[in-house]
Amino acid sequence: MQHLNITYFQTTIVWENRKRNRELFEKKLNQISEKNDLVLFPEMFDTGFSMNPENIQEKSHEKTLSWMQKMAARHNTAIGGSVAAFENSQFYNRFYFADPANNVLWYDKKHLFRMGQEPKHYSAGKQKILIEYKGWKILPLICYDLRFPAWSANQLTDNGPAYDLIIYVANWPASRHQVWQNLLKARAIENQSYCIGVNRVGKDGNKLLYKGDSAVYNARGEIMERSAPYLDDFVSVEISKEELKSFRKKFPVYKDWDKFDFS
Repeated sequence: MQHLNITYFQTTIVWENRKRNRELFEKKLNQISEKNDLVLFPEMFDTGFSMNPENIQEKSHEKTLSWMQKMAARHNTAIGGSVAAFENSQFYNRFYFADPANNVLWYDKKHLFRMGQEPKHYSAGKQKILIEYKGWKILPLICYDLRFPAWSANQLTDNGPAYDLIIYVANWPASRHQVWQNLLKARAIENQSYCIGVNRVGKDGNKLLYKGDSAVYNARGEIMERSAPYLDDFVSVEISKEELKSFRKKFPVYKDWDKFDFS
């Protein structure tokens, strides 16, 4: 597929209430009129960035995952976003990708936000994943991962760059909004890839304010779409594989990339 149609939601999140958040996101999904290949939600979209995973009223994330699969099938689109997941007596900040064919992939957040006490409540993931979907290769990452360029580094393979699109879902506070914007742009440029950052708005249960600034960048670091600050909304965008290949061919920085081994 030469084009990928993506819609992301920049929205408020009800604190630690999985059921209510699923209901609200379901209503939002029903408002989309555009055809989508992929829909993206922010980090911990069904609870907010909670450091109380063991005390959340609905402790199991399985209902949210089942809901994502149901919505993907109903709307004939893949759905991605992170949740507080429980497995083998440990909690993870886990990005799920559910497609219309009922396939599920996941990535556990590698870099846990120590200033927010995340390492005290969640276990770190140990490896990245690449999602292959409709002819696109996608790297999903989560919030604080954005600050670590080596972890997101694109790699040169026999078929060219390893991925075409990098996604960051986040709960990134308004106080550091300029860092968010600058790093998203940098990741797009250095990896010669589309880059999407999906952030929330509103206040969380700790009274932290979120500005949003969700955006889509092309491989040149140019903004294709950006949400208005503090606005609860959704944005749809179409990205082009042909345009990406053309830029890489004209300016093949990727052929000189350094090699990183995260085995």
